Amino acid sequence: MTTLRLKSGKVALVTGAAQGIGRGCAQALARSGFALALVDVLTQELARTATEIRESGVDVLTFEADVTDYERAHTVVRETVSHFGKVDFLLNNAGKSAPAGILDITEAEFDRTLSINLKSCFNYIRAVAPVMLGQGGGRIVSMSSLNAHSGGVTAAVSRFAYAAAKAGILGLTRALAKELGPTILVNAICPGMIETELTKHVVLSERGADLVRNGIALHRVGTTDDIAQLVVFLAMSEPCFITGQDFVVDGLQYHL
Repeated sequence: MTTLRLKSGKVALVTGAAQGIGRGCAQALARSGFALALVDVLTQELARTATEIRESGVDVLTFEADVTDYERAHTVVRETVSHFGKVDFLLNNAGKSAPAGILDITEAEFDRTLSINLKSCFNYIRAVAPVMLGQGGGRIVSMSSLNAHSGGVTAAVSRFAYAAAKAGILGLTRALAKELGPTILVNAICPGMIETELTKHVVLSERGADLVRNGIALHRVGTTDDIAQLVVFLAMSEPCFITGQDFVVDGLQYHL
């Protein structure tokens, strides 16, 4: 049996880690020597991701958890610290869109969208901040969206609730960078169109092909690696004079 061990001494906690951007970031962090605590509600997908990473000799904990659950977030952090002794990096990646306009969305849908995308960040930051302050340092990155800047409304669909939640992450990031600095660095990333399991149908559609041809300066959609490279940089670059920032990673997407 292979003995699992820390390779770099650093520990990362990633929410929404089962697939898509979260999975890609977890894999990149593992390649960079991080041990991992992975959180998601998708049990089978989470198990597959963890198994793939463990095969490279990285120590991985998994937690089936709804990120909107405040108490569960604190339990996840406590158990992660109990196992690894610390948390160096938190990636708030869990999120979900609500494609509905103001005249169609229900109160429950609106509340759930804000809870999954924005309150989840509060839950995990509130749980991990005392740990990072106590150990003398840490990094936090929260995944926002290009929709936070665009408003989330196109000719095809309105995602105003999602846009509002993701814009809230930017305010949260800037405020907490001031509050938690200089000990903890806090940043956000705003991906544009990234090809994942959930967006592949859009990327391959006529609208997606038109966007690539006419609306993205680099003439391609993004990959999870495009986001993961920035996540790793923000997680481990030394020294680092970057905090409270909002990084748009969209290949210059100018036609929505």
